[in-house]
Amino acid sequence: MASIAPETTSEPRGGLDERVLATLQGLQGRIAFSGLRRVLRAHPESLSRSLRRLEREGLVERSVDGYRALGEPPRGALSRSTILRPIAQVELPPGASADTTLGKLSGRWFGSLRWVGVVDGPTGRLLAWARRDGAGYVLLGIDHGTLRVFVRGESAGDDPTEAEDAAYELLVHAVAALRPSSRDSIGSVSFFAAQSFSNDLSLEN
Repeated sequence: MASIAPETTSEPRGGLDERVLATLQGLQGRIAFSGLRRVLRAHPESLSRSLRRLEREGLVERSVDGYRALGEPPRGALSRSTILRPIAQVELPPGASADTTLGKLSGRWFGSLRWVGVVDGPTGRLLAWARRDGAGYVLLGIDHGTLRVFVRGESAGDDPTEAEDAAYELLVHAVAALRPSSRDSIGSVSFFAAQSFSNDLSLEN
C-alpha cells in the first residue's frame, strides 16, 4: 500500500485547515477520516488537530458517518465546483432498491480503491473512493435504476486513462458485490456497454 507522506513544514500555518475545508465544501457530503487523509495526503495526527480546530470554530461537523463542512466558505478558501465525467453504467435488476444497493457498497474497499465517503451529487447520493496511488478518486451513484460510475472532469495532472481504468475497476467490483445468492429472489445485474454521455455533471447544484 502506498504510504501517506507527512505534511511538509513549509506549509503555512492554517494551510491544512483551508485544504480540509475546501475538500469538504467541494465534495459536499460526509467524508470519512481515512478518506480525507487519502485525498489530502495528510499526516493522521496533523489532520486530527486540524479537524478539532475546525470543529471548535463551528466550521466542520463530525458524525458517525464522517465530517462535513458547515456555513459559507471562508474568504480565500479554494472551494470550487467539481465536474464529474460519467464513464459507464449498468442496469440494476427490477425491484432492486437504490438505498439497499448503496448500503451494501458503502464503506467497502475494492481492489486498489479505498473508501472516502458519501457526497451529494446532482442526482442524489454518490459514494466516493480514492485511488490507492492518491492521484484522484472515482464515484458511484444510482439514478432511476441505473448504477453509474464517474471520474472528476477537471483532474489536472491526472492520467485520464488511469482514472477511467479505476472507474471500470469500481464498476466490476460493485457488480460482483451485488451478485445475488441462490436464496435471493432478485435477478442478476445486467451489464450495458459504456454509453457516450453528452454532458458532464457538477457536484455544485
